Amino acid sequence: MLKLTPAERSELRSQAHGLSPVVMIGDSGLTPAVVKETDTALKAHGLIKVRVFGDDREARVSYYETLCEKLGAAPVQHIGKLLVLYRPKVEKPKAVSPTRGKGMREVTIVTTHVTKRPTVKKVVLKGNERLTAGGNVRKAKTRQKSLKKNALGR
Repeated sequence: MLKLTPAERSELRSQAHGLSPVVMIGDSGLTPAVVKETDTALKAHGLIKVRVFGDDREARVSYYETLCEKLGAAPVQHIGKLLVLYRPKVEKPKAVSPTRGKGMREVTIVTTHVTKRPTVKKVVLKGNERLTAGGNVRKAKTRQKSLKKNALGR
């Protein structure tokens, strides 16, 4: 289970205030499907709210502790039937694609016809070109410059 300082917990509580519950625990309790869904939500969001339907306070506390232990999450807040859990999101390094950036890139255009088979065409776009919705290649528009900045000499 992850440990938080009181200042971190207070900050997370304030962030969670506007969140809606993303996981609901029903009458069947803490099933493997609920644990899996909670894990998926923690991977996607990091900070989540879980709503527990049921009036048994001891059961809610045990669900809270079990989820934190199984998923390696930190307990942030337990108010009534709402549980707030936190687990830091793992940032994946973004792979730099050799086809993206300022240089040329290759784009595949697939055009469909009602009576014919779809045609596939590969086009190389330069850095200042874009592809329209119709499959045409257009030069990117030049960026407009501010008249005020030009008058001030910036």
